[in-house]
Amino acid sequence: MLAPQPQGIPAPVPGLASLPYWEGCRIGELRVQRCDACAAVQSKPTTICQRCHRGALSWHRARGTGTLYSWTVVWRPQHPTFQVPYAPAVVALDEGLHLMTAIIGCRTADLTAGLAVVVEFHPVSDSITLPYFRPRGSEGE
Repeated sequence: MLAPQPQGIPAPVPGLASLPYWEGCRIGELRVQRCDACAAVQSKPTTICQRCHRGALSWHRARGTGTLYSWTVVWRPQHPTFQVPYAPAVVALDEGLHLMTAIIGCRTADLTAGLAVVVEFHPVSDSITLPYFRPRGSEGE
C-alpha cells in the first residue's frame, strides 16, 4: 500500500512567493494563485500574471480534487530516508493546473491515468506539510 513518507525526508524550502501555498498546506488547505484582473490560475507562485502580466494576484482555496495525469513507482530511493515503494505523480487539479505530488492510499497496481483523486496532508517536519493525493472514495476521505 502506498503511504505518506515519514518525517525527516528532505523537505522543500518555501520562498517568499510560495509561502502562502505552504502555510495553506500546514493548515490542511490546498491553495492556488489566481490573477484578480483576468482570473487566470497561475502554474507556479509568481508576482506577475503569466497571462495578462498584471501584478494583481491572490491566493484561493482549491477544491483539492483532480485526476491522476502521470506517475512512476520508485523502488530504489534517491535518498535513504524515503520508504519504498512510493509514487511521485502529476495530478491534474480541477482548477486546471498540474501539481507535482505523490499518490497514497492504494496499491501500485491501482494507478491508472484518469484516476479520480483527493488531497490529504501529512507533515514531514515541524514547519512543512506535504499535499498527497489518494483515490476518491478510499479510506481517509
